[in-house]
Amino acid sequence: MHNARIMEILNVAEKAAIASAEWNGLGDKMAADQAATTAMRDAFNEIDFSGRIVIGEGERDEAPMLFIGEELGRGGEEIDIAVDPLEGTNLCAAMKPNALCTIAIAPRGSLLFAPDTYMQKIAVGPAAADAVHIDKSPADNVRDVARALGKPVDELCVCILDRSRHADLIAEVRSTGARVRLIDDGDVFGAIATAVPGTGIDLYMGSGGAPEGVLACTGLKAIGGAFMGRLRFDLDKDGAEKRARAEKTAQIDLDAVLTMDMLVRSDDAAFLACGVTDGEMVSGVSKAGGSVTTESVVMNAADRTVRFVKTCHRGENGVVRFR
Repeated sequence: MHNARIMEILNVAEKAAIASAEWNGLGDKMAADQAATTAMRDAFNEIDFSGRIVIGEGERDEAPMLFIGEELGRGGEEIDIAVDPLEGTNLCAAMKPNALCTIAIAPRGSLLFAPDTYMQKIAVGPAAADAVHIDKSPADNVRDVARALGKPVDELCVCILDRSRHADLIAEVRSTGARVRLIDDGDVFGAIATAVPGTGIDLYMGSGGAPEGVLACTGLKAIGGAFMGRLRFDLDKDGAEKRARAEKTAQIDLDAVLTMDMLVRSDDAAFLACGVTDGEMVSGVSKAGGSVTTESVVMNAADRTVRFVKTCHRGENGVVRFR
């Protein structure tokens, strides 16, 4: 994916972040998500490419825009797009850390059409990439990651979504002596953070949205590390119906362990995230002097680069800030 294309997609993420940040702390997650979705779709449609949504806001009958299968752009290079217009809607509504606007792109046919259901996930950074497997017990994974990282188990930090379904998982992890960081939302961040020094997160485990799994996997493919998933229709109240639909179009064995190369079938892929609220990876949207400043991270698997991009949107009369 050439850099000019990536910069165009970065502009999309920035516009979505600015739109959703208007709702930071106002308690209306639906309005925040709608603002991000509308801004993202409008910006995609200004690009000279043929973009296809493979992961978005839901099926065509559930989402008025950015629905799965929607074609975007003015025509040109054919690209798969996975989006979570506002990763962490509750985080934005409550102005908590790590709300992000996230996008993954790859050549047409490269990103898995993940059903909108649950996925069991495990993710680690590059130093422990060979130490984990989704079929091992949580305790074994914890001990093996600690060994790979060369640290005592009681210094290991495992990130898990704070959900009642994870009660047994949390108890087992803590029984090893490892520490657990519970997050309210935003498991794209939780998975990718395992490969980002300074976040304090060594291992991510638990079940979250399958679409977010593809987004996180794209980021980890660019920066190293490991990701495995398995679809969990049994955790979904509408799981039987969703499984029946998925079986009609499935590109994969719905019960198989999903590796990185099954979720993202190209090294020419990129993951982009623009901060809405402040977080460990990037800062949120800020305003001063008539300008709006955004901070983003761009992870490009093609050249194995990670770029942090700070953009000052001056508007009509805004001033540039260096800090």
